[in-house]
Amino acid sequence: MVRRAQPERTCVGCRQRAPASELLRIVAIGDEAGHSLRPDPRRRLPGRGANMHPDPACFALAVRRRAFGRALRITEVLDHGELAEHVDAPTTTSGQPDRARVASRVGRPT
Repeated sequence: MVRRAQPERTCVGCRQRAPASELLRIVAIGDEAGHSLRPDPRRRLPGRGANMHPDPACFALAVRRRAFGRALRITEVLDHGELAEHVDAPTTTSGQPDRARVASRVGRPT
């Protein structure tokens, strides 16, 4: 049986290397107000991505070190709101946030 190598990426928060399947891909989406960070768990959004463990500690380190701007090559201030909600949300067995709990935290009906 032939084993294929798994792609590895570096977490922008803790700087540890891990298989890409264990890391959350993050992209910057630009609009007239600036850029905001969006989680890309399915790894399908276009553009340059940064990778991070889906852990609040790694998120806090990345924000403190201003690592998202460097990794995504963006010089302006980034909005972390949606990414913070995703990282802090309880996860289901699929590794994705529980949509009902996220919606209740932000006051949206499910």
